[in-house]
Amino acid sequence: MDKHAPQTPDMIGFETHDHRACINGTVAAVAERCAAEGLQLTPVRKRVLEILLARHRALGAYDILDVLREEGLGSQPPVAYRALDFLTKHGFVHRIEGLNAFAACTHPGEDHDAAFLICTGCGAVAEAPVEPARAALSQTARAAGFTIARMVLEAQGLCPKCTADGRT
Repeated sequence: MDKHAPQTPDMIGFETHDHRACINGTVAAVAERCAAEGLQLTPVRKRVLEILLARHRALGAYDILDVLREEGLGSQPPVAYRALDFLTKHGFVHRIEGLNAFAACTHPGEDHDAAFLICTGCGAVAEAPVEPARAALSQTARAAGFTIARMVLEAQGLCPKCTADGRT
């Protein structure tokens, strides 16, 4: 068994899907956007994205660095942090504030705020539509005279698989 195989079920949005197509499709979309915008998708940046896509969970920089080190792509923290900085800056990866970790964006071609469903049972992360929550929070903010510059919503609970397994 591959030691870098996903540690969570092959799910996106907690639905079963063709995992290899998910990874390949997202990496291709990111590569296409980088080419169109004159951005460099270096081998390390691409590999960091692939690592996050393969896990479908939030990973810390040091978790990513461990994989890069094993593969001979770098052993110093700046290697992972620089790649994550680039990927986050361009919207290919999201930082999950509450976990101090990162997750691959499931629709990297769109400029958007992120909402996450985080399973406390298996660690799977799904990116969710933010619009219904954005509308309600924006209305509350306007009433308070507050201007929202950036919004990151994170909900923790159990995914359907962990619920079915009886986890609490």
